Parts: sequence; C-alpha cells; structure tokens
Amino acid sequence: MNPLHLAARHGPYVLIAGLVAGLLLPGLAEPMRPLLPPLVVMLLFITVLRMDPATLVGSLRDLGQGIGVVILFQVLLPMVVLAVGFAGGWIGAPLLLSVLIMMSAPSISGSPNMCLMMGYPPEYAMRLMILGTALLPLTALPVFLLMPELGDFSTVLTATTRLFLTIVAAAGAALVLRMTLLRRLSSEMSLSIEGLANITLAVFVIGLMPSVSATALTNPAAAAFWIAFACLINFGAQLLAFKLTRKTLPGEKSTAISVIAGNRNIAIFFVALPPEVTAPIMAFIGAYQIPMYLTPLVMGRLYRKGQA
Repeated sequence: MNPLHLAARHGPYVLIAGLVAGLLLPGLAEPMRPLLPPLVVMLLFITVLRMDPATLVGSLRDLGQGIGVVILFQVLLPMVVLAVGFAGGWIGAPLLLSVLIMMSAPSISGSPNMCLMMGYPPEYAMRLMILGTALLPLTALPVFLLMPELGDFSTVLTATTRLFLTIVAAAGAALVLRMTLLRRLSSEMSLSIEGLANITLAVFVIGLMPSVSATALTNPAAAAFWIAFACLINFGAQLLAFKLTRKTLPGEKSTAISVIAGNRNIAIFFVALPPEVTAPIMAFIGAYQIPMYLTPLVMGRLYRKGQA
C-alpha cells in the first residue's frame, strides 16, 4: 500500500507516533529545529493544495462572522484572564501566564488538517487561521499595553507580519497551482496530499518536545502536572466551544471553532517574551503539544457524535 495513503487513513495515529518520537528521542530535536520554519511553509502549501479553490474563496463571504470569532478568542477571552489575574493578584504566576499567552494566540497552522482528519472540510478552519494571524497585531496590543513586562510588542508585530506573509505566499502558490496545473485532483492524489500533510505534522512536533522530556527526567511530578494542566485547558476550551456552537452552526464551522478554541499558535509570542517570563512556562509549551496532537483521536468521536 502507498505509505502516503496509509498515513492519510490513519492520521491521528501518525500524529501520536510523532509525539512519542519527540518524547523518547529528544536528541532528534536539535537537528530538527532549523527545519521547523520550512515545515510550516510546506504544511500550509499542501493543506491549501488539497482544497477546492472555489470553496475556499467562497468561504470568505461571511468575513464578519470570522472576525467576530477572532475578536472573541484573541481579545475578549484574554481580557477576562487578565481581569481575573489582576483581581486575584496572580499576574506573573506561571499558570495564569500560560493561559493568557494561549488565549491571546491565533489558530495553529495545523487546524485545517485536524478538521480534515475528523471528517470535516478544512476551509473554514483555514480562513479563521488566516484571519487570526492577520489581526494578531491588533488583538495582542491590549494585552501588551496592560502587561508591559511581557516584552517588546514591536518584536511580536514583526514576527506576526512575517508569519502572515508566509501564509499568504504559501496559500497563494498552492491556489495558483490548483487553478492551472492541478484543476482536478484524483482521489488518489488527494489522499497522497493528505498523508503528506499528516506526516509533516508528525515530524514537526519532534522539534517541540524536548522541554517536556527534560522536565520529566529532572522532575517527573512537575512534568505530569503541566501535561494534565495543558490537557485540561486545551480539551476544556474545545468542549465548551463545541457545547455552545454545535446546535447553532453547521458541523464544519462548529468543529473548526472548537478545534481552534483549544489549539493556538503560542510559539509566535516567544520571539518577544524575555527569558525570565518564558523560563517558568517552558514545560507548559512542550506539554501543550500533547493535547494538541491528540485532538483528532480524543475529540474526533465526540464531534461526530455530538452532531449526528
């Protein structure tokens, strides 16, 4: 059997294999790190290549709804977290900082692939990911104004602009290819592209897991705590979003919003945050990859059952 087809049909387990490799083989992470940016570009390109251009462009018509979701996720929820932190005197606490950074971040680039793995069209998740990244300079501004100790906002602005331009370039190249040379994808080619995307995601996570392995070796209890906390925050956000949207939105939109509610691109902020801020929560950053990559396996059945 074609290995790409096999990876497409067993996507959730391919992601778990990547997680296990990242945890058990931390030595692979160092040579993997220079490959992470190209892997992001590759993932974006092959994800859009799998989509029907007409469907992707058509989904842009309800732009207002997407902007509303981004404002809710990246502005209102972080403000709630900040309000709780100021009221309780917990500003600077690692747990609160972890939640604040997660809530302020846009969707991960792999959210469309996760929707695809669970049997839903990826276009809506792709649109929310693009909107969230494009609007991040505006949505993150209140958080940085209220917490100047987080770091230099201009650095975040630069990183966000670079990421957004990368997304546009990769998506644009894939759309041009689809509208010229690959106007019609055969089912076998679609399956191969999906399998390649799943393998890319699995390889990507290997470079993100060393912090969990290092913490587990020196302090197993702390590693267990951060993994449990990351799962609670990630899956909890997904469950709440799904409960609130499953009866009012179509399945593909409800699933995309729920997946993105829990799976955010927190790494984008780490180009700006000073070491004294990131050091206490590095274990969370690694632990957060675990529920992220378990989402298709753990949450997929719930999404399908809840909308049946």
